[in-house]
Amino acid sequence: MPLYETVLIARNDISQQQVDAIIDGIIAQVEADGGSVKKREYWGLRTLAYRIKKNRKGHYVLLGLDMKAEMLKEIERQLAINEDVLRLLALRVDEIDEAPSPVLSRKGDDRGDRGFRGPKPAGRFESGRGGRRSSEDREEYRARDEKPAEAASTEAE
Repeated sequence: MPLYETVLIARNDISQQQVDAIIDGIIAQVEADGGSVKKREYWGLRTLAYRIKKNRKGHYVLLGLDMKAEMLKEIERQLAINEDVLRLLALRVDEIDEAPSPVLSRKGDDRGDRGFRGPKPAGRFESGRGGRRSSEDREEYRARDEKPAEAASTEAE
């Protein structure tokens, strides 16, 4: 039987349990028809690249399926009817990779253990660029203050 990778996006209004129920329904249909599920990954609630049906976020799920082409058409038809599913993409593949997908492997990286990256650069307000300066900070005032001090030191000699 041919192998398919399917990614579906569900609305963000529904809970993860409801998404799992949708996926469990798909898996039950596939297994009833003699197919099998090789891979199942929940990628989580992610931001969409653009609005889909007034939604900015969606629950992403990846499935690796081994089933007949006719069954794929039926599953696509049923998911198109389901109001909770925003998008569905099914691709035929030569083999299904058992390793975690790049989305999950990147998500699993521990972002807190990135090590020391050097001192923070001065921000807009800390560097003095564009911020308020006191009259003592301006160069012309510093130059005026230095001249009398130099003159007093030459007179003392």
